[in-house]
Amino acid sequence: VWGKTGSKIYGPKAGQDYLDNELRFSLLCQAALEAPRVLNLNCSKYFSGPYGEDVFFIANDWHTALIPCYLKSMYQSRGIYLNAKVAFCIHNIAYQGRFAFSDFPLLNLPDEFRGSFDFIDGYEKPVKGRKINWMKAGILESDRVVTVSPYYAQELVSAVDKGVELDNVLRKTSITGIVNGMDTQEWNPATDKYTDVKYDITTVMDAKPLLKEALQAAVGLPVDRKIPLIGFIGRLEEQKGSDILVAAIHKFIGLDVQIVVLGTGKKKFEQEIEQLEVLYPDKAKGV
Repeated sequence: VWGKTGSKIYGPKAGQDYLDNELRFSLLCQAALEAPRVLNLNCSKYFSGPYGEDVFFIANDWHTALIPCYLKSMYQSRGIYLNAKVAFCIHNIAYQGRFAFSDFPLLNLPDEFRGSFDFIDGYEKPVKGRKINWMKAGILESDRVVTVSPYYAQELVSAVDKGVELDNVLRKTSITGIVNGMDTQEWNPATDKYTDVKYDITTVMDAKPLLKEALQAAVGLPVDRKIPLIGFIGRLEEQKGSDILVAAIHKFIGLDVQIVVLGTGKKKFEQEIEQLEVLYPDKAKGV
């Protein structure tokens, strides 16, 4: 999307949503349910063709929260996907898919699901008062609810602010934390095509100073392996600690240290980091 239109996934620019996001992600959910039945996936030498109906769906965050609802209303009600199950995985509970309550008919769901979406908060966006909440429905309608770590699972039910007003819903359904894993083949430093110097556990101490110099050169910082280089990759918002990051940078950026920040987010944090580049061009780089 970025390379073709300049638009982002959720909106024309960071922090701005498309007006028809409900339709966009509703179609995504419906396509995800239909794909295993019709697509020739040809996923291995042992299997070719559609998966059929014995499928386990993993719905990630609010964008795919309609999957368990459509599974029940469009398929299982007609005797299809009777053995299929859905696990709803919460990566970031701060984004829940809250929309006007009057939008519920747009989802093409029976009235029996209305209660799972019904949500009242004190915020005025997108409308004041009563809303529908996609993530709430995903939690209630899925077979299991999981999240990306045991600690995050505990955090979400610890308080109203930690669960962003869904803590009581999660307590009713239970939530399991599963530690994030990674593909050790794709992210293998001995074969990574994106690094100039390959390394393994026996050569890491020799390779990392060279990679540090390559990064310094790539972003336009003075190349010196002795200078401490601090990196931050993430969304620039309070939830990711960006407010703490910006406050801390002011305290030590005058020292012999370099900082590279990769991310976009709230304009105030972007602007503060860009201002640091102006004040300390040889110390900080924001990408």
